[in-house]
Amino acid sequence: MSTNNIIFCKTKTLKLLWTSGRSIWINRCLDGGRGLASFSATHPKVCIVGGGPAGFYTAQHLIKTRQDVEVDIYERLPVPFGLVRFGVAPDHPEVKNVINTFTQTAQHTRCHFYGNVNVGKDVSVTELQQAYHAVVLSYGAEGNRRMGVPGEDLSGVYSAKDFVGWYNGLPSNKELNPDLTCETAVVLGQGNVALDVARILLSPVDILKNTDIAQHSLYALAESRVRRVLIVGRRGPMQVAFTIKELREMVNLPDTRPEMVATEFEGIAGTLKELPRPRKRLTELMVKTALEIPGQKEQKRYSMASRIWGLRFFRSPLEVLPTSDLTRAAGIRLAVNRLEGSGEGARTVPTGEVEDVTCGLVISSIGYKSLPIDPSVPFDSRKAIVPNTMGRVQQAAGLYCSGWLKTGPTGVIATTMNNSFDTARTLLGDIDSGTLDVSAVKPGSQGISALLEKRGVKPVTFSDWEKIDHEEVRRGEAKGKPREKLLDVGEMLHVTRT
Repeated sequence: MSTNNIIFCKTKTLKLLWTSGRSIWINRCLDGGRGLASFSATHPKVCIVGGGPAGFYTAQHLIKTRQDVEVDIYERLPVPFGLVRFGVAPDHPEVKNVINTFTQTAQHTRCHFYGNVNVGKDVSVTELQQAYHAVVLSYGAEGNRRMGVPGEDLSGVYSAKDFVGWYNGLPSNKELNPDLTCETAVVLGQGNVALDVARILLSPVDILKNTDIAQHSLYALAESRVRRVLIVGRRGPMQVAFTIKELREMVNLPDTRPEMVATEFEGIAGTLKELPRPRKRLTELMVKTALEIPGQKEQKRYSMASRIWGLRFFRSPLEVLPTSDLTRAAGIRLAVNRLEGSGEGARTVPTGEVEDVTCGLVISSIGYKSLPIDPSVPFDSRKAIVPNTMGRVQQAAGLYCSGWLKTGPTGVIATTMNNSFDTARTLLGDIDSGTLDVSAVKPGSQGISALLEKRGVKPVTFSDWEKIDHEEVRRGEAKGKPREKLLDVGEMLHVTRT
């Protein structure tokens, strides 16, 4: 058969035979069933803003599903992986194994990573749209939800996002320097992040020193005087957002004992049979920890424990109480609530009672929130998301979103994976239907690189990141750790250029 002969089949896009030593693509245009074929030298070029889980999962699905799509990922920091690097607790290394999958995606011939590019500042979303057929916003939730109570700006009050960033080596939080000289800390919120924070505050340093926790945080925690952590929620035990894995880690944490209020669990045992299995197992463990007399082995462990953790329910913050000089936190005033309704739909009603808790450290873990990145992008300030339909940004052709920017900060990494795959499916469906026009030739990264060069911005490639990775691992090995993260962006950039 001649190399110029073509074999057709009934699919829209086919990888074809070799012509002049290279493969070509044929876009099949089904015209009234007659199947007219047209040739196109263009490949769909997709830009993803954000190098965290949502960005990499979106890229992974695009590349895997369609064999001609080219994907570029732009990230504000010189380092990739977002909350997998800066959000996952250092004593949860198994959760970070997903980085191996992201690395495979980044090393794919049709994917390129460009770190150290601040979209919205170094380059606009409009400029990205001009250079690519589609732009996917996947930059996550970098803001904090505020408590909205007096005293939350006092010294000694921190957001969980910033506290987690401090011990995980996020450059913007390296100088947080939380005051850990108090005996009692209060964590507001009862999700997995709240339990992560409590566990890190109370974990023996001998456990933490073998993780990738930032060294300056390890030193501070070694000197910490915090001996009691209360994890406070506005609703009841049936509404907690943390999972059984995180609760079990608290129950089994060495040198600690639980401190619960038995009356807060009244009537729960009788409802266990009706609960879905995951919620039932979680609630059973809480009830057992709160109400059952511990066995002899546990009693001995509890009697020797020097640190305490406890869950407190039906409490909402009213005010952070200041020291006499009005400069830092000395306690927190909580409203006592009752619930109306049941299950996930239960809502809190203040009883009029208040409770003051003495503490010198308050960490608010009531949620992250996304922030607007560019005036040209629609943004719902109330929901703190980009308004979208199945990941398709409303009233903005060629613009998509995935991850927490799409749904709000909810779920675990697997939730983000499915969310991002769904956005990728929407985008690919728009290409197939013709809703997204990919016929025009677009410059892609070449066009953006020229703009960045003019503006004095030097992107960090994935091979550059691998230099940073190598240096961090080298420094970690010297301390018996898996890695010692670089905390300064300037130092990161210096390593990439040596």
